[in-house]
Amino acid sequence: MTSNAFYKTAKELAELGLAGLPSEMKSSDHLIYSSPATLYFNSPGAKGFGVKRAGLAVPESVMLLVSPGCCGRNTSLFRSAPEYKDKFFFQLLDDTDIVTGRHLTKIPEACEEILTVLDKKPSAIMICITCVDALLGTDMERICKKVTERTGLPAVACYMYALTREKRLPPMAAVRTAVYSLLEKDEKVPQDMNIMGYFSPLFNSSEIYPLMKSIGIKNIREIARCKTFDEYKEMSRANFNLVLNPEARAAAQDIQERLGIPFIELLRLYRPEKIHNQYKLLGNALGADIDDSSYYEKTKKVIREFKEKHGAVSFSVGEIQNGDPIDISLMLLEEGFKVPEIFATIGELNYRLLRPLAELSPDTKIYSNLSPTMMFYEEEKVDMYIGSDCKYYHPDTPGIEWCDDKQPFGYDAVIKLFEQLDQNTKKR
Repeated sequence: MTSNAFYKTAKELAELGLAGLPSEMKSSDHLIYSSPATLYFNSPGAKGFGVKRAGLAVPESVMLLVSPGCCGRNTSLFRSAPEYKDKFFFQLLDDTDIVTGRHLTKIPEACEEILTVLDKKPSAIMICITCVDALLGTDMERICKKVTERTGLPAVACYMYALTREKRLPPMAAVRTAVYSLLEKDEKVPQDMNIMGYFSPLFNSSEIYPLMKSIGIKNIREIARCKTFDEYKEMSRANFNLVLNPEARAAAQDIQERLGIPFIELLRLYRPEKIHNQYKLLGNALGADIDDSSYYEKTKKVIREFKEKHGAVSFSVGEIQNGDPIDISLMLLEEGFKVPEIFATIGELNYRLLRPLAELSPDTKIYSNLSPTMMFYEEEKVDMYIGSDCKYYHPDTPGIEWCDDKQPFGYDAVIKLFEQLDQNTKKR
């Protein structure tokens, strides 16, 4: 094994092409290195919204986690939070269960037992299963039907299958489909829309709310803002869904097929010109004129003032954050900053940004967080970092993790990014 962390420069990757990505940058081609920098998203106990926490996005629901003790132990961290009190229940599997599958006959009984210890009847039971049942080939649709017959409650399966991470429908895309699956067909309201993509709400200050209101939208619903199951069911009345995260695309397609609600997909971008262009295209799709000029000008002003105050800061940009590292890096370079290194997973969506990035900074090093060679990483000298993984690699450097539960979007995301950077920048 090499004694150096593997990387490719932006110029080298741009020349290789997406099909020519080196094996070190394909997690399916090698052992995965789970450093503290990557455990955030590569672990059953991941912070943020893993499958278990995400499954409880359905208001007033509870979850039965059916798993060996090793998979369920991390969930105890969530149970300490007040909002998850009486939300998680466990059905632990022993060796005999795993070999024979006898635990499957106990799931309806376990769900019925949950109802006896609750003061209030839940809206639904989310049944979270693990790789054990993936390998057994468990028919969860049949199991959920039996649970509903036994309890009178809708039951929905959530699949915590690490084995499917590289598949067409990875766990976090599948669980988004699951949490919207209880919506039923209803009369459409032309002035209603849903925002899909995240399990926590956008910041209240996001310009997307007033911009949508300005073109006649009256009700904007997000699953994270639904306090009751009745409020959740009102999402079925939307005239269209606005999808802000590619992982919610499958859920939006399912809703379109089942409920006849079309969707429009936007990306979370950090380049002001691209944000402006995206709003223009959204307006065209909706047959309306979206005037975002004041937000655009404010964003450019915030960036300009940061640069005047701190100079051409050099950044280390990571991938464990609320944004795409290649997109954010390209924005920083276009605004006159420096990006010596990036930690990123390169895929079809962000590869298209590599060529313009390489033109601005051909020597930028791009590392794969999941490569075992990262144990040999040697710290690059930078002024600031963006991303939780960068905090691990640059423990003595100022920066921001930029991965809170509340989701930034649009111009508001760029403004908040630079405001937080300004607050965390040491005088150089």
